[in-house]
Amino acid sequence: MSPIDWIVLLGTLFAIVAYGVWKTRNNKDIHGYLKGGNSMGWAAIGLSVMATQASAITFISTPGQAYESGMAFVQNYFGLPLALIIVSAVFIPIYYKLNVYTAYEYLEKRFDLNTRLLAAFLFLVQRGLAAGITIYAPAIILSAALGWNLNFTILFVGILVIIYTVSGGTKAVAITQKWQMAVIMLGMFIAFYTILNKIPVQVSFTESLSVAGAMDRLNIVDFSLNLDVRYTFWSGITGGLFLALSYFGTDQSQVQRYLGGKSVTESRLGLMFNALLKVPMQFFILLVGVMVFVFFQFSKHEVLFDKASVELVQQTEYVGEFEAVEAKHQANHALKQATIKQFLEADEIEKAQLKQELKTLDEKEKAIRNEAKAIVKKAIPGNDAKDSDYVFLSFILNYLPKGLVGLLLAVIISAAMSSTSGELNALGTTTMIDFYKRLFKQEASEKFYVDASKIITAIWGVLAISFALLANLLENLIEAVNILGSLFYGTILGIFVVAFFLKKIGAKAVFFGALLAETIVLFLFIFYSDLIAYLWLNVIGCVMVTLISFILNKFIVLKPLSPKR
Repeated sequence: MSPIDWIVLLGTLFAIVAYGVWKTRNNKDIHGYLKGGNSMGWAAIGLSVMATQASAITFISTPGQAYESGMAFVQNYFGLPLALIIVSAVFIPIYYKLNVYTAYEYLEKRFDLNTRLLAAFLFLVQRGLAAGITIYAPAIILSAALGWNLNFTILFVGILVIIYTVSGGTKAVAITQKWQMAVIMLGMFIAFYTILNKIPVQVSFTESLSVAGAMDRLNIVDFSLNLDVRYTFWSGITGGLFLALSYFGTDQSQVQRYLGGKSVTESRLGLMFNALLKVPMQFFILLVGVMVFVFFQFSKHEVLFDKASVELVQQTEYVGEFEAVEAKHQANHALKQATIKQFLEADEIEKAQLKQELKTLDEKEKAIRNEAKAIVKKAIPGNDAKDSDYVFLSFILNYLPKGLVGLLLAVIISAAMSSTSGELNALGTTTMIDFYKRLFKQEASEKFYVDASKIITAIWGVLAISFALLANLLENLIEAVNILGSLFYGTILGIFVVAFFLKKIGAKAVFFGALLAETIVLFLFIFYSDLIAYLWLNVIGCVMVTLISFILNKFIVLKPLSPKR
């Protein structure tokens, strides 16, 4: 990177961290530290909610997802607006009425301590692991871009986040997220504009879209009823609804964002802000990936974008085999470029035939890329060649002008910081309120609770860094996070659905119902993941909790688990 890129990158990051620490330096009570003193308006809540969800993975992996598979991933978010309306109508008023710090406090009031701790535990497991992934994602970027050791980079990013999250609590998270979102959106719009200008001048934006469409990158909606198709309208509007409902309504990393609002109205407006803008934002990020795909159709590039892995392969006995695949890729790519040129100059009748040729060539390119990935796996045991995560990075590093490289890297790292800070803040709060304060230290001074919260949050930061060091075992990062959430969110949501709407079901029934439902979800994922797309696990988990709890409550007499504390 050039000196100006370094200045832009480090200046942006350290300015945000310093601002957050300075503005929240006087937090001295638990209410201010964990709920921001209930001082946030709807705009701050809206941006904080969006920033917590929009991790670095969103800006690294989503464009790569669009490059390889097109726009279909946007269907994952189709259920989100409806979910936010339900959360605003049902969840928020209850949380405010009870004046809770965490969503799980409500479950003890409705059921018992065991159910509260079970839901809180499931949250801590999945969100603790997810926090590690959100640190790992930008570490890939920095290590590849700057040549840093990956483990050192993980430590650098993780410690940076820990500093202001531990220092200022919820308010520091919200304040920094506002500026992080500003940097993120500015950077993505600049990237989009730059991509359009890099595409050959004789190819208009409309023609670029037609090229992408000819190779199935603009297939946005799929009405297929096949459960094994990962992204469809039906999985998005149902599984996506359940995933978003659980995430925004029961995941403390999101609940904590709007529990700090001035009022119920401010919190609702903050969520409606996201209901209106989240799907368009995700659509835009995917469109950036599609435009990167179009750009590379006119630009010569290597078969794989993960240059570090390619360099390692070139030092092994598989170098000849890999070079043969690279030659096949270049020949196919040259033929594809010639066909695209014919396609753009053809009339409508000729385009239909050329479109089929382009699809055939594109499928051949995918097969060649898979060949190359297979060689990488053979040459470097344990390397899963997550090449799609390097597509957008490759464009940033090789084609953006000086200054913008630093800005786009700052975008990715800012997104990681914003998401991870929200997660660590929530993990610390849940551990403090639902476990430590509830079970071990119910009476203490405000200073003691604030200091204990800081220590617990710092411990979760260290654990997240540890998880990040193992994240290279995962495939596409954006899918990894959603899969991880889908393993637990359905069960957690089911507990809350029973709590809100099925008043006759008791604590013992829902506790054992949740345990059995989670077992079923994990069993289906382990043994039948090829047959059931992961989004459906959210529906299955929620329905199973509700159904099993009803059956247990109706037909089976259960002995008390333990005296309610």
